[in-house]
Amino acid sequence: MISLKKKRIAVGLLLIFVIVFQSCSKEPGSGGSSGIYGKVYVRDYDEFFTTLHEEYYGQEIDVYLIYGDDRSYSDQVKTNYDGSFEFKYLRPGEYHLFCYSEDSTLQTRALIPVIRDVTISRNKESIEVEDITIFK
Repeated sequence: MISLKKKRIAVGLLLIFVIVFQSCSKEPGSGGSSGIYGKVYVRDYDEFFTTLHEEYYGQEIDVYLIYGDDRSYSDQVKTNYDGSFEFKYLRPGEYHLFCYSEDSTLQTRALIPVIRDVTISRNKESIEVEDITIFK
């Protein structure tokens, strides 16, 4: 028969194993060695979206990043002088990038999100997303 002391040791070791094992599985987020980068492209129209004034890579545009299933954005950057942005030091997982655009269908006056879903599958991965096109 196993003594009470040995049972307690076995339960303690099992508990330590479970805690260590769970701490090894990381959720999407900061603290990794991967990154996501891209550019924001602007199509600048008149107020009725009938005349295109100009097209360019947008400067100082907010780009947001959501980690996994978070309910609100987890990180934010502004685009550079050439419309580029980058999120560094990410762990493998699912991410959602977005920035806001005017609604070119004129269904609403509110800004609408333009979203890109990105999956980082391994460490030290650098993922380029296709241009995010917004309307102004």
